[in-house]
Amino acid sequence: MPLWTGRFKKQLDKQTNDFNASIGFDSRMAAQDIQGSVAHATMLGAQGIIDKGESDVIVRTLKDIAADLESGALEIDMNAEDIHTFVEGELTKRIGDSGKRLHTARSRNDQVALDLRLYLMAQADRLDASLVRFLRVIGEKAQATCDYVMPGYTHLQRAQPITFGHHLLAYAEMLRRDRDRLADCKKRMAVSPLGSGALAGTTYPLDRELVADLLGMHGVSGNSLDGVSDRDYVLELLSMLSILMVHLSRFAEEVILWCSWEFKFLELDDAFSTGSSIMPQKKNPDIAELVRGKAGRVFGDLMTLLTVMKGLPLAYNKDMQEDKEAVFDAVDTAVICLDTFAPMLETATVLRDNMRAAAAKGFINATDCADYLVGKGLPFRDAYKCVGQLVALCIDKGVTLETLELSAYRAECDLFDEDVYAMIDLDRCVEKRTVKGAPAPENVKAEAAALLASLEEA
Repeated sequence: MPLWTGRFKKQLDKQTNDFNASIGFDSRMAAQDIQGSVAHATMLGAQGIIDKGESDVIVRTLKDIAADLESGALEIDMNAEDIHTFVEGELTKRIGDSGKRLHTARSRNDQVALDLRLYLMAQADRLDASLVRFLRVIGEKAQATCDYVMPGYTHLQRAQPITFGHHLLAYAEMLRRDRDRLADCKKRMAVSPLGSGALAGTTYPLDRELVADLLGMHGVSGNSLDGVSDRDYVLELLSMLSILMVHLSRFAEEVILWCSWEFKFLELDDAFSTGSSIMPQKKNPDIAELVRGKAGRVFGDLMTLLTVMKGLPLAYNKDMQEDKEAVFDAVDTAVICLDTFAPMLETATVLRDNMRAAAAKGFINATDCADYLVGKGLPFRDAYKCVGQLVALCIDKGVTLETLELSAYRAECDLFDEDVYAMIDLDRCVEKRTVKGAPAPENVKAEAAALLASLEEA
């Protein structure tokens, strides 16, 4: 039975009741609902708002309900209006009128706000664990491929030589920022709204700080209206997840390109590929494509809640019930993407020779050739023009800078000598890039090791 039936003379229409009910999705917050109720009941007893003996019985029985739900001895009644109604109803069924005292000095408005914060704090830890697993795979793969020379691209055109390990660590930087954003967001989740009541607090002498301490939260909300209507922390989490999915989608897009015959830099394990129903030769990177596609789903979840919240007057409005399905979906989607992408990357074969062959074409050592002339005293802009003319000559002749004869070099500029070939060797080009953050293999190896060491503390 709904908690609000006293004022009403008729039962809610069946279809309207189904439309109004949230048990279908907020049932996943059962553990957090009980956790918050245990803290609330403990505080009520400590403050003498209800009898301490009754408070102890309530707390003990709530813990029994939690244990029964976890073991499967008790199932959630999906006919209940919401998870709060179910838990309170089960409590009252077990201990009688004492169970009815649990809701003293509390509204469903501050109760659901607390439940959602507690639930998302737990989900933030789940997300972080998935991010750490993925980062560990990237770090290990980067170490193993620290000297695998490949073309770096701008505008999807071959630009300068880098290594595959260096390319992977670019995504590690993105995911580390995602972890930072998640940790920052969690700080603002860990604020207790309980005590805000429906919107105007309560006349009972609550100890709100005690409840926050019991729940592992670092403070309490400073305004009762904001306490029940704030969903900034949900929007923050959805924003963070959207940025994460941008990163995963970009990475997925590169995996898709690298698996194509046009690139063939990567070969996915059969366990992370699918075939075609009609073309027997196909090996499709469907997992990466799904990650790329699911990014749009998470962006939609963010847009859903932004749109829900944009015109709501203070304080609580039923529209806000729409926050849960959006954020639940976004968290679940991001976690499964991370947890599927990590082993896909871990088991993939990096085709080193193909990368090296691609790097040998496209004149990606042209800048190094210009730098060679700068080292001989020529201004960079003149060196740039000279090498550009050499590239045009190579294209006409169907050769590369490495195979162009020295006489052709000297015809363009007499500063060229035999040592130019050593300076434009691709391995040498990469090895010379030792500035912090550049792709020299020793840099990559050290950065990967530092990444992995930092994850040991996670």
